[in-house]
Amino acid sequence: MKALEAYNLKKIYRQNHQNFPAVQNVSLSIAPGELLAFLGPNGAGKTTTIKMIAGLIQPDAGSVRIAGSDPHRNPAALQKLGAVLEGNRNLYWRLTPLENLEYFGVLKGMTRRQARQSGTALLERFELMHKRHTPVQQLSRGMQQKLAFAVALVHQPQLLLLDEPTLGLDVEATEDVKVLVREIAASGCAILLTTHQLPIAEELSDRIVILQKGEVLTELPTQELIRQFCGTDYKIEMESALDESRITALGTIGADVVDRQIIYVKQPELLYKVLAILDPLPLHGVEKEEAALAQIFLKLVRKGRNRDA
Repeated sequence: MKALEAYNLKKIYRQNHQNFPAVQNVSLSIAPGELLAFLGPNGAGKTTTIKMIAGLIQPDAGSVRIAGSDPHRNPAALQKLGAVLEGNRNLYWRLTPLENLEYFGVLKGMTRRQARQSGTALLERFELMHKRHTPVQQLSRGMQQKLAFAVALVHQPQLLLLDEPTLGLDVEATEDVKVLVREIAASGCAILLTTHQLPIAEELSDRIVILQKGEVLTELPTQELIRQFCGTDYKIEMESALDESRITALGTIGADVVDRQIIYVKQPELLYKVLAILDPLPLHGVEKEEAALAQIFLKLVRKGRNRDA
C-alpha cells in the first residue's frame, strides 16, 4: 500500500468574478520509505497541494489517500500523518520537550502513557534526553528542529511532510537533520519534502516532482533527471603547464587548452587520445561535466515559462 496517493487534484480560487486555478490535475504517490522532493517556484501551487493532502483544504476535484484512508472523509486518516513546518510553528516554547511530546501525542490519539513512552524513546534517539525538562525556548535552533522531528514522529506516522527542514540551521545542525531524514526514511516512513534549498533535495530525494503554474512539469527519479541533463564534456587539469608541442597536438585532435593547464574534451571518444598525448605528465584531476539540480530546475522552469508565453 502506498503511503500517499493523490490523484488529479484540482483547486480553483475565485476573486472579482474571475477564476484563478491554483492546482490543476496534480497527482502524487509515495511508497513507504521513499522521499519525494516536491519543488517549484513561488506561486506554483505547492502549498495548496500540501494543504489538500493534509486535509486543510477541500479539493474541487480529485482524491487523497494517506495509507489508504481519505483525510477529507475520515479525519482519523490524519493520525497517519506527521509534519515539520518551516519556522517555529511546530512547538510550544514554554513547554519542555517531554511536555510537547506528551501534548502532541495525545492530540494524535495516544494515551498520555503511550505518548510519554514514545516521546522518551525519541528523545533518546535524537540525543535530547538531557534537555527533556528544559523549556524549548532555551534550546538551540538545532535542538529545536530535532525536537520538531520527534513531535512529528511521536505517533509513528506513515507519511511525514517536511517544509524547509534545514532553513536557518548552521552547517552542523543541517548535517544532523539530513542524518535524521535518512534514518526516518530507512525506518519505512514515506517523506514529502518541500524546499528551495535544491542541493538538499538533490542529496536526499529518491524522486523529484517539479510544479509550475499548478501543473506537474516533470516527475522522475532524482538520478535519472540529473542524468538527462549531464553533458559529455571532460575537464582535465594538469599539475604544471603544458609544452607547446603537446598544446599543438591537442588542438589538432579537437581538444581545447586553457591557460596551458586545463584541457576540455567535448567528444568522449577523444578522451583516451588526449590522455595518450599527455602521458606521462602528472594530472591534477579528470572530471566529467555534471549538472546540478539547481541548474536543471532553472532550465525546466524557464522552458515552461517560454512555452506558456
